[in-house]
Amino acid sequence: MNGSSNAQPLRVLIIDDEKNLRDSIAAYLQTEGIEAQTAASGEAGKALLEAERFDAVVVDLKMPGMSGLDFLTWLKEGGPLLPAIMISAHGDIKDAVEAMKRGAADYLVKPFNPEELVVRLRMVVENARLAASASAMQTVADKTVRRSVAALDANWIGSSPAMKEVRALIERVAPTDSTVLVTGESGTGKEVVARLIHRLSKRANGPFIPINMGGIPENLIESELFGYEKGAFTGADSRKTGLCELASGGTLFLDEVGDMPLPLQVKILRMLQEKKIMRLGGSRQIPIDVRIVAATNKDLEQAVKQGQFREDLFYRLAVIRLRLPPLRERREDIPLLAQLFVNRFAAEMGRTSLSLSGDALQVLQNYPFPGNVRELENAVERAVILSEGPQLLGKDFSFAGSAMGEPSVMSTADVRPRTALVPNATETPNDSGQKGEIKSLEELEKEAILKALAFYNGHREKTAQALGITRRTLLNKLKEYQIDE
Repeated sequence: MNGSSNAQPLRVLIIDDEKNLRDSIAAYLQTEGIEAQTAASGEAGKALLEAERFDAVVVDLKMPGMSGLDFLTWLKEGGPLLPAIMISAHGDIKDAVEAMKRGAADYLVKPFNPEELVVRLRMVVENARLAASASAMQTVADKTVRRSVAALDANWIGSSPAMKEVRALIERVAPTDSTVLVTGESGTGKEVVARLIHRLSKRANGPFIPINMGGIPENLIESELFGYEKGAFTGADSRKTGLCELASGGTLFLDEVGDMPLPLQVKILRMLQEKKIMRLGGSRQIPIDVRIVAATNKDLEQAVKQGQFREDLFYRLAVIRLRLPPLRERREDIPLLAQLFVNRFAAEMGRTSLSLSGDALQVLQNYPFPGNVRELENAVERAVILSEGPQLLGKDFSFAGSAMGEPSVMSTADVRPRTALVPNATETPNDSGQKGEIKSLEELEKEAILKALAFYNGHREKTAQALGITRRTLLNKLKEYQIDE
């Protein structure tokens, strides 16, 4: 874990009853840029871990009182989630096996080269962070969001003056640990911003844990956030580490924070104030070290006035406020973003290089995009799937809510460009490539559904998403057109 200059130094706890050894280890680690603290017993080490945050622990096997193995058992069953390296003057293979069974990440026999300890420490901390990040991603991440972030984050999300101002603010606040509140309509790229803040921060090598506060049922959200102890409730057969604890050393992204129920707001406020959490069914506070980035599409100040959001929590979250403008306020970014999506989807689908025609750009520039960047992405994906030829044309684009018989979201000012989406008698070629017979809307709908179903191998959820309709609408259309996948 050679990390960038932005990375926080590791904090390691050394537990050994031999004073000279633990002090010499601590001194060497300090020369390697690793913060080290020492404890003379397992009990003293346990107390330190309950009060402070560490990235790893080095513990001796044989000590009076609480032995190293007893300490590992406590760490595994009730202690903080962090890797431990066992050290021992005895090279007994049984001791090593038992240490691993009780949760040790590594085992070193005294005397050992301090350089090797540094390498092992960095390796086990990196592995723990990767495991935490992977676990959290499996729990809360959304494939579409991750894909959007991967494409947009590298290229930023536009070059308009408004977005340049946002970028400049991000670069100023990212290196700090201040809490950031990102506001903006749905689909404006709030998670993209949160990830960029994380990557530009001193926590870049730590985990980024996103949590959709409105996407977890209220009766489960506390156990997801804070975890629980074995036996905390019926079905709690083992200890579960919460997402807040998994994010320690990194960034916790609270998305749709305005949807938090009031009782949970109290606990989040306490976490921010005390930098500690308590698992459900637990009896002790667990120290955590997280940077909070929150996001919402709601007016939290209005929610505070209406008693739906705590005022003290609002001010805790809004230390830095960052507003993302909707896409309709920065239309000059549309061509750049659209081509970016075209390139990515064409590559994913094995298509040769595609470009946007002039009339396609006109259609996109004139559409209001109530769903913002996310809607633009979905529209481009559909167009790439259903188009033929080296260019995307205006007629290749349709938008969620204005296709498949659902109400159009376009204003009367957009009628002219929108007519390009429905072929007319003077400009529509038939299958032979000549002007002639007009296909009905029903035929066009059926053809679009069949193409999308074929592309996604009959997967209904993906087909509906690509077409910009709900799954229920797709099922109704399949029944109406008697389509058997």
